[in-house]
Amino acid sequence: MKRVLFFLLVPAMMAVASCGGNQPVQKDGQRLFVGDDIAVTETQYGKVQGYILDDVYTYLGIPYGAPTGGANRFMPPQEPEKWEGIRPALFYGNDAPQAHEDKWKNNSSTFTDHWNYYDYSEDCLNLNVWTPAPDGKKRPVLVWMHGGGFAAGNSIEQDGYHGANLARSGDIVFVSVNHRLNVFGFSDLSAAGPEFAKSGNVGVLDLVAALQWVHNNIANFGGDPGNVTIMGQSGGGAKVCDVLAMPISKGLVHKVVGLSGNATSAADQEASRAIGSAILKTVGGNVKALQAMPWEEYFALANKVAAEVGTGGMMGGFAPVADGDVLPKGNFFADKNAASAGIPLMLCTTSSEFSLSKENKELEEISFEDAVEMVKNGFGQSKAQEVMDALKAAFPEKKPIELINMIVASRAGVIATADAKYAQGGAPVYLALFDYNAPLFGGRIRAFHCADISYWFKNTDLMVTHTGGGAEPRGVSDQMSEALLAFMRTGNPNCKAIPEWPAYNPEDGATMIFNVKSEVRNAPDREALSLLEPFNLFSMLARPAPAKK
Repeated sequence: MKRVLFFLLVPAMMAVASCGGNQPVQKDGQRLFVGDDIAVTETQYGKVQGYILDDVYTYLGIPYGAPTGGANRFMPPQEPEKWEGIRPALFYGNDAPQAHEDKWKNNSSTFTDHWNYYDYSEDCLNLNVWTPAPDGKKRPVLVWMHGGGFAAGNSIEQDGYHGANLARSGDIVFVSVNHRLNVFGFSDLSAAGPEFAKSGNVGVLDLVAALQWVHNNIANFGGDPGNVTIMGQSGGGAKVCDVLAMPISKGLVHKVVGLSGNATSAADQEASRAIGSAILKTVGGNVKALQAMPWEEYFALANKVAAEVGTGGMMGGFAPVADGDVLPKGNFFADKNAASAGIPLMLCTTSSEFSLSKENKELEEISFEDAVEMVKNGFGQSKAQEVMDALKAAFPEKKPIELINMIVASRAGVIATADAKYAQGGAPVYLALFDYNAPLFGGRIRAFHCADISYWFKNTDLMVTHTGGGAEPRGVSDQMSEALLAFMRTGNPNCKAIPEWPAYNPEDGATMIFNVKSEVRNAPDREALSLLEPFNLFSMLARPAPAKK
């Protein structure tokens, strides 16, 4: 098959009017409509058939790229083959290959998150679309890029990722994407020759291929290819920053939202090439031998080699690479003339990314003095007293354990991204902090990592294990989702649902704090963040708390 990068394709001229199929005849109370002539829509590769549920047209598992195994492994994404007839798009596509053991070992976390995983396959370049109607109307488009670092996850990993409610209430088109991860998305085998020059970045090239598919096809689903917002959380927050910085994304992205994740640069290529060269050495430099391995075998081999060589600061040893081509070297936002300069950015973190007391209620009652000791000994902070004093002054209503949670949640990286994007100029930056504590686990669940997703997407009554459901979280969600919809439409999140939200600048540090009653505060944790010393969060979380006095 001829290999073609999607972003080099000239979009085929396709009729805007889609073949949405006959309008179903509704019986009393019927919510789901599915059938041969219902929700049938044209794409450039063939027709797809979805379904209608609660007035939202849903299309799942649509291929935007060819299978990535065999000779396509380590190569940039290729076009999917066209198909004859109508292709069912009724269920999610395959997940990207990844570690799949022990995902559900923690009973409490499994209850809270109840991860959704399906088949793992190198035929994983697929996406999902939720739309009010495939009617040719030009609606704003949101493209969701999942979390899991660059190693794991999928487009529907949590129920909170579901796009129907936001599509319906906001009259927008919601798209979510699967792409290559870990050793399959980021094995830098460029030492094998120019054919593999992009091998260390094919995982993010997949994301651009998905955006090219959106550009070429979303009008047939009722979306506007000229108004596309990309949004991601955790690893997805880093992904949207990467895509924003990629020169080939120009014209495909118009607004960016990053949640609890960020990036201002990519991995050093010297480190990624060292791992890739060591992998090549195991097969005598024969890339075809690596391509011929079953995915499980290559996954094990590459991770073993990375552990032996050292990860070079990259999470797991496999992450996007600053090759000077796909991704720029140095600071992503250093070039004031780059296309990214003109794209608005919204960033949000949560106040308790890792709520330490959720499963250890004794921490809930520690004294301020014990909290200082825990920060000093558990997190290696010599300025623990000053950090805690600064946080206590900024947030006098919070308990000592909540102040520690804010240290663990350190927003320093996200604020550095906001500062860098602000310095680039050309488009505004908006900064937020999610601080709502759902009434779960005795109130100890707090605003944890991933908790805000269902609020942005109006899924608080769907993801009840994150929110509790009901009127109060729904009210918080109304504020956040309306701000997101305003940002998607105009690049400015201000709307009637929230107080006035000034654009960010480093001097004032204006931050929207989302809660039952949201408010804007200037640089609420600036002093504390300036005192924090770098620490390895995940290793520190394993350390025990100090003994109670």
